[in-house]
Amino acid sequence: MAAIGITVEAAEYDAWYDTPRGRWIGEREFRLLSHHVSPKAENNVLDVGCGTGWFTRRLPRQPGPNVTGLDVDARALAFARSRDVLSNYVLGDALQLPFEDESFDLVISIAALCFIRNWPAALSEIVRVCRGRFAIGLLNRHSLLWRQKGQDGGTGAYRGAHWHTAREVGGVLGTLPAHHVRMKYAIFLPSGSAAAQLLESCVPASLPFGSFLLVVGSKRH
Repeated sequence: MAAIGITVEAAEYDAWYDTPRGRWIGEREFRLLSHHVSPKAENNVLDVGCGTGWFTRRLPRQPGPNVTGLDVDARALAFARSRDVLSNYVLGDALQLPFEDESFDLVISIAALCFIRNWPAALSEIVRVCRGRFAIGLLNRHSLLWRQKGQDGGTGAYRGAHWHTAREVGGVLGTLPAHHVRMKYAIFLPSGSAAAQLLESCVPASLPFGSFLLVVGSKRH
């Protein structure tokens, strides 16, 4: 999962997606994202907290949308640029996005707001620069992964992460010009085992216990 302020080497972080478990989790999350927000060729798309660009570089095609990835980590952005010549990568802060109001048809952010202390402000910025739809991937507190990795401040890559609930995110969005908000879930058993993958294919995305919480909505004009 992408994150602002990656603390390990960019190549090492990105290589996790080449492991069997990492590939399954990443592809499952991207499949859920793509199912609910599929950008058109003429769209301007922003990925906030893009990290090494693993999700970003899966968006553009030729012809395809105009995609921009933003992150505060210059090393991660350098890696992203080395892997992706189709997207634009910008150094910037999610709390002060360097774009005009309603600059993008679609704004996405995958597991980045979890590592921003003032995540409601970052969410407000995402809605501000969005003129169409937005999709935010978060860590779900009501999940098995939280029990394994998130308690008492978190462990490993999850240390310091905020684990969201649908209620708190919905409460913040209720104060913003956003509507048609939906919550979808994935990665119910995070082990990535054959049993986990089988369960994933059978469980509806509306069941609120997946470790990946996808919040999808539209800008209200």
